[in-house]
Amino acid sequence: MIEDVFCKIIAGEIPGEEVYRDDEVVVIKDIHPQAPVHLLVMPVKHVAGIEELAEHDGHLLGKLVATAHRVAAAQGLVKGYRLIINEGEHGGKLVPHLHVHLLGGKALGPKIVAE
Repeated sequence: MIEDVFCKIIAGEIPGEEVYRDDEVVVIKDIHPQAPVHLLVMPVKHVAGIEELAEHDGHLLGKLVATAHRVAAAQGLVKGYRLIINEGEHGGKLVPHLHVHLLGGKALGPKIVAE
């Protein structure tokens, strides 16, 4: 089994503040929030990235997005939120475990990176 920091949090080996969990998906608070609400939505099963989603695991991406939507509603993000997947070195991915950033709680503006 591959052991990255998210696998260790999911397994309870290191602390992480869980917001939601089911058999396939876990949602935790980001330790370096970039917005008032910054959560990480990830599969419980280790999946390094989008490219690793096997044909039988294709449903996971949809489940991550659907879970993010439900959690956003539960967090009171009625005015909207942003979902981000960083993939690869140039995409800014830091942990080799597929995860979706859910950001909200303020007006985020039209751009991700300031000019």
